[in-house]
Order: sequence, then C-alpha cells, then structure tokens
Amino acid sequence: MRSNWIALSALAAAVAVAASHWFIWSYAPVEATMGPVQKIFYLHLPLAWWSMFSFFVVFCAGVAFLLRRDMAWDHLAAAAAEVGVLFSGLMLVTGMLWARKSWNVWWTWDPRLTTALIMWFVYAAYLIVRASGLPRERRATICAVLGVVAFLDVPLVFYSARLWRSIHPAVLASKGGGLEPEMKTTLFVCLGAWTFLWLALVALRARQKAMEARLDSLAANERYGDEQ
Repeated sequence: MRSNWIALSALAAAVAVAASHWFIWSYAPVEATMGPVQKIFYLHLPLAWWSMFSFFVVFCAGVAFLLRRDMAWDHLAAAAAEVGVLFSGLMLVTGMLWARKSWNVWWTWDPRLTTALIMWFVYAAYLIVRASGLPRERRATICAVLGVVAFLDVPLVFYSARLWRSIHPAVLASKGGGLEPEMKTTLFVCLGAWTFLWLALVALRARQKAMEARLDSLAANERYGDEQ
C-alpha cells in the first residue's frame, strides 16, 4: 500500500511539473527588463520554499525522535535533510544564474545569500555526520540534536532581508511584489507542482532508509548467530 502511494505521488509529480513548465514557457509573459532569464524565478522560489520546509521537517522529526526514540522519525529526518540539501543547492545555483543577469555578478555577500549559503553548509555537515560509522542509536541521537540546533538558521534566512539592508527582492511582500496576474498564477502552479515532487522524493528516501536499517539489522543478527 505504501509503495502504491509513493508511485502515485511520483506520477502526480511528473504530471504537475510538466504542466508547470507549460505555464512557465507558454502562459507567463516575458518580463520586460530581464527577458526570458526572469523565468528562472519560477524554479528558484519553489526550491527555496521547499528546501526550508525540508529543514523544518528535519527539526520536527528530530524533536519527535528525542521524545519517542522511534527510528521511523530518524528515517524521515534523514530523507528530508537529503532533499533539503539538494533543493537548497539548486536554489543557490539558480539564484546565481539570476543574479548574473540582474546584478551583473555571480555572487554578492547579501544577507539573504550569505545566510542561505551557511544553511546549506550546516545541513551538508549534518549529512556528513549521518554518513559516519557511529552506532545507529547514537548517530540518530546526535543527528536529532544537530537537526534541532541547525534549524535556528532557517528563520534567519527568511527574515534576513527584513532585518538587514538587502538587495534581494521581496517577491511576495505586502504590496504584492509587482507580479502580473499571469506571473502569480504561474508561481503558485509551480509551488504546487514541487509539492508533489517533494512528497515523492521524501517518501521514497524515507522508505529506502527504513529498508536499509532493516537489512543492516538482519545482517547483524546473522553475524551474531554465526558467532554463536
């Protein structure tokens, strides 16, 4: 049943992402100043939102593991962290491509860009800890604590443009961000499409983590039986 749910999520993600590209390239108008390069925005923003949501899931799963000691929460945290690092890395790359056209530089130490880069490094380190050879329970505990502490940077990324002077645009500000109605529609379609993709990726990786733990447990029991 769970495999069927993951397959349906993946199918929905494929259809939704394909539909979102029709909106990007055929429905949304070409921006007058930046031209077609502006359409990177429709990928950049969903990547940013869902990477930060991934790290929120890592935070919640870490708290749940510390309270219940259920390895299922550890598997969810691991899956969400992997997807979050992937999405945030792509967010940084698409942001650099957009910045080259908009600001005439590939990178600038803007508060939002800097905090986002720190966030990526922190969660990349989190994955390195997960890949260590620590015992499973100890590794899960350390990663849960690290996932809770690391989340402190995520709200900072979101509010950095408001806390400090930033050249990063506030797309959905109170004044509407200056988007045409077709652009807003395309943006929300893309956000919805990446919802299905995020669900499919996290569910699949969490299931793979659970299967990996099960296989490791069976292998350990088999070695213990041979020693007896």
